[in-house]
Amino acid sequence: MKKLLVYLNNYKKECVLAPLFKMFEAIFELFVPLVMAAVIDTGIAGNDIPYIIQMCMVLVLLGIVGLFCSVTAQYFSAKAAAGFGSGVRHALFSHIQKLSFTSLDNIGTSALITRMTSDVNQAQNAVNMTLRLFLRSPFVVLGSMVMAFTIDVKSALLFAGTIPLLSIVVFGVMRISIPLYKKVQGKLDAVTLHTRENLTGVRVIRAFHLEEEEKREFEERNQELTVMQMFAGKISGVMNPATYVIINGVTAYLIYVGALQVDGGIITQGEVVALVNYMAQILVELIKFANLIVTVTKGIACGNRIQNAFEIPEGESKAARQESIETPVEEREMVAFSHVGLSYENAGAEALTNISFTAKKGETIGVIGGTGSGKTSLVHLILGFYPHTKGSIRIDGKDITSYSRKKLRGMAGIVMQKPVLFQGTIRENLLWGNPDASEEDLAEALRIAQAAEVVSKKEGGLSAKVAQGGKNFSGGQRQRLTIARALVRKPEILILDDAASALDFATDAALRKAIAGMKEQPTVFLVSQRASSVQYADKILVLDDGTLVGAGTHDDLMKSCETYREIYHSQFPEKTGRTERGVIGND
Repeated sequence: MKKLLVYLNNYKKECVLAPLFKMFEAIFELFVPLVMAAVIDTGIAGNDIPYIIQMCMVLVLLGIVGLFCSVTAQYFSAKAAAGFGSGVRHALFSHIQKLSFTSLDNIGTSALITRMTSDVNQAQNAVNMTLRLFLRSPFVVLGSMVMAFTIDVKSALLFAGTIPLLSIVVFGVMRISIPLYKKVQGKLDAVTLHTRENLTGVRVIRAFHLEEEEKREFEERNQELTVMQMFAGKISGVMNPATYVIINGVTAYLIYVGALQVDGGIITQGEVVALVNYMAQILVELIKFANLIVTVTKGIACGNRIQNAFEIPEGESKAARQESIETPVEEREMVAFSHVGLSYENAGAEALTNISFTAKKGETIGVIGGTGSGKTSLVHLILGFYPHTKGSIRIDGKDITSYSRKKLRGMAGIVMQKPVLFQGTIRENLLWGNPDASEEDLAEALRIAQAAEVVSKKEGGLSAKVAQGGKNFSGGQRQRLTIARALVRKPEILILDDAASALDFATDAALRKAIAGMKEQPTVFLVSQRASSVQYADKILVLDDGTLVGAGTHDDLMKSCETYREIYHSQFPEKTGRTERGVIGND
């Protein structure tokens, strides 16, 4: 939590002025019992009406000045707290954008959402309350004790004994409750995760008619959170009753002792009232301080969780860093894998093993294999989404570790397996590829991606609205628009990760033909489950259980790679007999 306080550096003035004005308010408040004592002992006792009116005006003035100081302090504390929360959110969001896929997989999306929202709000609230009360409450408590000593030393000794006792209660509760609130936030993560999964997969849940099961699971997780919150609340709830018992007991004894002293002529009635008022002020301020402790406790727990998110490494390659030595232009390959291995963090076995291949500029590389064979993992390595753990990867003649993340990903355009569009307009989504793209660039990208017809049929064309997640487009339309977004960048490397799975064969063929005719001649990695989509590629990589079992053209693989033949024959059974006879004849 301490490391987060750096985000208050721009609000040093507010952090000083807020407690300062609260101190002024406290000073004026401490004078009120003395004025009341004067009213009783002088005004009421002497039946001096003008004096009573005069003292009442003083009370009103103290109230007005105190109100002004309080409002001013609230303004500065709120400004500093809001600025702190905004700074933390911006920094955390920026850090999350830099995290590797490995780090994101480990912490989980729901946990990051909780940290960005609930945790930051709790920490912001703690800063606000601290600036307002952390100095004011102790000052009023100690000030009341000092003022009590100016009235009567014997009575004030009760104050001196009460304050340490109350402090033991307050800080004892805080010591127990801080770890509990950390556990509460962990349970909240679980509830957030379950809620997010249900909202994202609501159609699947309804399709399998599992609403009741999901409700029961949510109720179980919610009940766990409720039980933990109630337990933490009970511990925190001990504070108020305990302080009330102590304060009220001391107040009763104070009135008893004060009555005896008044009867003996040692102190006046007004001074007894003043002492009781000071004790009441102590009670009020300690209750405020107790609530502050609860808030700060939650804030510290949440702040520590936020700090833990900041400490998540962005993800560097575990492979040895290679020297940035460029190969001669005539020998340069756009992408070259040399004995590359990939192990996901905490995984028992390698996802990719000993992968070696080269891809020249302008070539189309098909990647095919069974489910779970490592196709997506392979293309993710090209952009450094996951750090390769063995071997080396060279991009345009230089080791991948010599590139900055911005430079590396600026060279490529990628379309993920799941097409994602963002709320806004079609134009805004396309400009993600290149913010400076012209209307001609957008039109060309749409033409190549076979999406021009999709846009033309929408009211408003490029200005047509896109709902959250692109829900107002079909799966095929979303795929074509995401392909167009990648093409707007005019990338040197184009990765289509099963990006045409929702397209019919004719549209898929037209898309591949249009990409092949691009004047920029990007190196294309075409990941697909369809043999028809990759069979005309310049080189086809066949993966099986993370291992490269074949590499070559369609004809070469039909002769030499059993895995490729099985995939092809499973999709084109009517060609099996003829193809096998051809293979046998060639052998």
